[in-house]
Amino acid sequence: MITEIYNWQDRAEEYFIQENYVQAAKLYEQAIEIEPNTISYYWHLGLLLLLQGQEAEAQMTWMMPMTEADEEQLQVWTNELFEVLQAEAQRRETLAEYSLAWLIRQHIREINPNNINNLLQILLLSLKLQKFAEIDDLKEWRLIESLNAKEEIEIDIELLIQVLKEFLNTIPLHPVNLNLIEASLPYFSDTHQCFSILLPVAMQIGHTLRQPTLAASILSLYLLLEPDNVEVLRHLATFYQDARNYSQGIETARLCYSLSEGLADKIFALHLLLRGLMSAGGYWQEICKTCQELETVYKDFIEAQPIPLEEGRILRLLTPSFALPHIKDTPAEFRAIHNKVAEIFNNDIQALAQSQGKNYHRQVVKNHPKQLKIGYVSYALRNHSVGWLARWLFQHHDRDKFDIHTYFVNYTLVNDYLQEWYLSQAGKAHQLGRNGLEIADQIFQDEIDILVDLDSITLDITSEVMALKPAPIQVTWLGWDASGIPAIDYFIADPYVLPDDAQNYYTEKIWRLPQTYIAVDGFEVGVPTLRRDDLDIPMDAVVYLSAQRGYKRHPETIKWQMQIIKEVPNSYFLIKGPAEEETIKRFFYHIAKEEGVDCSRLRFLPQVHSEAVHRANLGIADIVLDTFPYNGATTTLETLWMGIPLVTRVGEQFAARNSYTMMMNAGITEGIAWTDEEYIEWGVRLGKDEALRQQVALKLKASRQTAPLWNGKQFTYEMEKAYEQMWQRYLEEQSG
Repeated sequence: MITEIYNWQDRAEEYFIQENYVQAAKLYEQAIEIEPNTISYYWHLGLLLLLQGQEAEAQMTWMMPMTEADEEQLQVWTNELFEVLQAEAQRRETLAEYSLAWLIRQHIREINPNNINNLLQILLLSLKLQKFAEIDDLKEWRLIESLNAKEEIEIDIELLIQVLKEFLNTIPLHPVNLNLIEASLPYFSDTHQCFSILLPVAMQIGHTLRQPTLAASILSLYLLLEPDNVEVLRHLATFYQDARNYSQGIETARLCYSLSEGLADKIFALHLLLRGLMSAGGYWQEICKTCQELETVYKDFIEAQPIPLEEGRILRLLTPSFALPHIKDTPAEFRAIHNKVAEIFNNDIQALAQSQGKNYHRQVVKNHPKQLKIGYVSYALRNHSVGWLARWLFQHHDRDKFDIHTYFVNYTLVNDYLQEWYLSQAGKAHQLGRNGLEIADQIFQDEIDILVDLDSITLDITSEVMALKPAPIQVTWLGWDASGIPAIDYFIADPYVLPDDAQNYYTEKIWRLPQTYIAVDGFEVGVPTLRRDDLDIPMDAVVYLSAQRGYKRHPETIKWQMQIIKEVPNSYFLIKGPAEEETIKRFFYHIAKEEGVDCSRLRFLPQVHSEAVHRANLGIADIVLDTFPYNGATTTLETLWMGIPLVTRVGEQFAARNSYTMMMNAGITEGIAWTDEEYIEWGVRLGKDEALRQQVALKLKASRQTAPLWNGKQFTYEMEKAYEQMWQRYLEEQSG
């Protein structure tokens, strides 16, 4: 009899493995008829019915013996059934048969709804099978409550961490994630393991997916484990600021600075503090104090060389310089410090690459190639100032003479019309991540002849790529002032945007195009959403406008602007640009009162999300007042395209001469001021002289057909000519 049982069970197992569930089930049915009290037969028969898709019959089979069990037996038999189903679910998972494993685990959940490890397995399988409705039902399972009741559950901690990682990587924006993270924190015995999971995810969410509020929430939870983790605080400050939660961003940056010990860490913490203060606008005294501290720490850092740094700290060295030209117009003094830091950055990055066996030296064939390979590298070829301005160069490139490659840094698939446009115009498009060495490898493999950096120091990754020198000729254009990195050969300028003696303090060779360093064919203009009557401004009033971000709000310039408003009767001043609303209002109101201007003449405008509508709304202004010592750039071009007179103060540094070169290249000198007094004089004169305003507007309208500023095709020709001359010069130097 025993031999017969073994024989039929062996045959049933064979049928089972062969997925002949019908024959296997028949054997179990026969066995139950012979031995109805062998309870395990019911568990296996029910499983076989389940695998045939007969879920109701499977449940009835399992329930059959249960109805006659006492409480003690019921628990034993339930555990037995659980073990049978659990073993089969695990087997199916090993075979990657996830749909069957998911089905079996759903029935385990009905048998034992409180088994947390089974719930976690269901979640993993739901992600694999993209059954996101299951995840939406998570609240009904009371999983988070079970996790919070830590002492009352037996949990596979490795499984929990795996589920957390899969959730964050597969559905990073799902609303359940914050609750899951918070409930999982007590189960991490190793805080570094938690750090290595949450920080990369937060960076992806905050930077790549552009959801800084969610990224900040994730890092705030991590601080429950390590409140003084400086690396987390750095990123948290950034995400708060990116989400325009400036007060928390500033406080977090202050804490970060107080906890920073090394000079490199202090430099970046000061950058974060300045970033928050200047973005918010209005914290002028603290901004000045922090800038002085930054310059001091930079000098200490230069003096203390050599300081061994790992890659992360090296990458953070250059970006902090971005703040300083917003405060004062002293380019020779600024570059005396900045260029030394850039040299340290350059040398450290190259040493790091060499330690990893990287060598980007390429033997260039001296015969001129049929096509020059031009590479453009940037994170900003999207809805960004650089994206709006660079497109005419891409559109007008001569593809017969130039082989264009474009390297999209930190590329993200988002709904961005401009990014899609660049992908179609980019020549050979490379959609890359945030690893500088990998980007440099790609550029080197493509054998790019001239690499053009459109970011300068505004992105550390691009600076790293340029320092690695993956192309024989390297150029900075458009994104900001020159980076000072020794591996960069040229900085594109024009006759106006840098003074004649600028080469004395630039490490790059200044390459001056004959007319303008930037040109556009025009801008898309939408339907305006601003009306004077909506703002309670009389129709016959003179309306001044300043549309810049908080970074550019300098109190000295605002004083000049208030003096203009005071001098021009029936005038109003509109202020627009991202900043901390109440802080920037207090800042302007304080200066207005000091200058004797009634605050009722000021209007603060909301942000609009459409660039085309923003440009249309500029038309409400009679005169635009530029910022100093950091001028507008895109806003200046938009103002001139809309035919609105502009008043600008010309300085010495690149950032203080942008509007000057643009006005000169539009054929306009009215409004160009060389002193503080002239700025006020031009503002008053244009406000009082309607005929002069109309004259300027007519000249600007006519300039669309004649001026270099609006001729993207001619500008592209001049850039291409510069590339050819750079290449020829390089060949001559190689042969000499």
